[in-house]
Amino acid sequence: MTEVENDRENCAKVYSLSTCSHCKAAKRFLSDCSVEYTFIDVDCLKGNERKAIVADIKELNPRCSFPTIVINEKVIVGFQEDEIKEALGL
Repeated sequence: MTEVENDRENCAKVYSLSTCSHCKAAKRFLSDCSVEYTFIDVDCLKGNERKAIVADIKELNPRCSFPTIVINEKVIVGFQEDEIKEALGL
């Protein structure tokens, strides 16, 4: 898990794949908006750690698609710029 810290009060968690262009775009967008976020590149995990994270994602997003973004307890599936802005109050 990696943290990117910035100056805003909103916080997001991004479940992503290291090779996913939509995941990269979502992380770039959050950084551009100066949002503090953590991300987990699920494809870089192994064994039980990966299984546990996938189980967590399935609770939020049963299809387990990427990116799955959680902002202030709101779940956003995919890179949905308008939904992200709304969740952040932008």
